[in-house]
Amino acid sequence: MKITVIGAGNVGATVADCVAQKDMVNEVVLVDIVEGMPQGKALDMAQSASVHLYDTMVTGTNDYADTAGSDVCIITAGLPRKPGMSRDDLLAKNASIVRSVTSQFVEGSPSSILIVVSNPLDVMTYVAYTTSKFPSHRVMGMAGILDTARYRAFIKMKLGISVKDIQATLMGGHGDTMVPLPRFTTIAGTPLTSLMSASDIDEIVERTKFGGGEIVKLMGTSAWYAPGAAAAEMCEAIVKDSGRVLPCAAWLTGQYGLDGLFIGVPAKLGRNGIEEILELDLTDPEMAMLNKSAEHVRTNVALLESIEG
Repeated sequence: MKITVIGAGNVGATVADCVAQKDMVNEVVLVDIVEGMPQGKALDMAQSASVHLYDTMVTGTNDYADTAGSDVCIITAGLPRKPGMSRDDLLAKNASIVRSVTSQFVEGSPSSILIVVSNPLDVMTYVAYTTSKFPSHRVMGMAGILDTARYRAFIKMKLGISVKDIQATLMGGHGDTMVPLPRFTTIAGTPLTSLMSASDIDEIVERTKFGGGEIVKLMGTSAWYAPGAAAAEMCEAIVKDSGRVLPCAAWLTGQYGLDGLFIGVPAKLGRNGIEEILELDLTDPEMAMLNKSAEHVRTNVALLESIEG
C-alpha cells in the first residue's frame, strides 16, 4: 500500500516517520511546495530505517504526480497557530490551502481515503470533503484521538498509572467546545469517577480543552509529536482493516440528532474508511454540550462560506 502525507512541516514529517516506523505499507510519500524540504526529511527518515528496522520506502517530492495511486492521504498542510491565535483564526487561509492540495491530490488517487489534520479541523475536513467529492465514509478528521491522548496523559500525571490501562472517549469539535465524557473513562475497567474527585476531573478536562494552546504558549507554535502519532494511528487502523473504534471527525447523517456536518464521534475504522459510527447513550447535559459544539462548527462553516462568497 501507498500512503501520502501532504505538508512536510513538523506535523507532516512526524506523521510520515510514525507511519514508516509501523512498517505496515510499501511506501510513504511526503509532498510539500517547499523545494528540498520533503526530499531532505524523507532522506533523513530513510537513513533511520536501518536503526528502527523497517522496510517502508520514504520519498519526498514537490510533484503531486508522485502521489498517484495512494491508498490513504493525510493532509497536514496549513499555517500553524501562533501565540494568541485560536484555531478559528486560521479559517480562510487554511481553507484555501486545503482546497488546493486536495484537488491536486485526488486527481491521481480517486479511490483513496482522506484524513485531515489541518486546523480548524472540523471545517477543514468539510473543505476536503466538498473539494474531493468523495463519499463521506472516505473523508475524516483527526481530532478525537489527539484530544483523548492529552486527556489520558493528564490522568496518568495525576494518578501515576500507565496510559495503557486508561480507556477514554471525547466527542464534539476539536478545541474549546469538545465534549468530555468522564463517565465513559475507565482505568483497567474501574470508572474514573471512583478514583478521582469531581474537582480533579474538571481540572483535567479544562486542561485538555486548552491543551493545544498550552503548547503554543510554551513553544510559540503548534504541537506535532502527539498530532503526528494520532494521525498515524488512524492510518494504521485503515491499512490493517482492524475495525478499531477511535474518536474522529465524521460526517453525520442523523446520528446524535445531527446532520450535515463533521464532528468528533466514536467510529469504527477499516479498509473502507469509516465503516460505522457508534452512538453512545448520552445524558441530557452531554447532548447539550454536543449540540453547542455542533453549533460552533456550523457557525465556522457559515463564516467561511460568507468570506468566500
